Amino acid sequence: QVQLVESGGGLVQAGGSLRLSCAASGRTFSRYVMGWFRQAPGKEREFVATISWSGGSTIYADSVKGRFTISRDNAKNTMYLQMNNLKPEDTAVYYCAASRAATTTTRRGDYSYWGQGTQVTVSS
Repeated sequence: QVQLVESGGGLVQAGGSLRLSCAASGRTFSRYVMGWFRQAPGKEREFVATISWSGGSTIYADSVKGRFTISRDNAKNTMYLQMNNLKPEDTAVYYCAASRAATTTTRRGDYSYWGQGTQVTVSS
């Protein structure tokens, strides 16, 4: 089992940047595929990015491709989401999640463990 805690959210102007972190407990962090999802008010939780065990493989949602970068440091049990050129439509609660899948996955149902979320608000 793994416990996840997100941090780094906040209020930023459009065009600005934020870096989210996801700290994981336990000694098996490197065995999990990790992902970021987000949920805006009144909308379903949607996929943002995912990264493989080693960090060598990543997938991004089209809406964030070229602006967001997912990464992980297995020695620190931490995953990151660098968000650049933020837009008002990026406003949401951002969640990190861990999956026992064999490879990167965009499907919410493949993720067994979730953090509590961190709010990101982008003003226009």
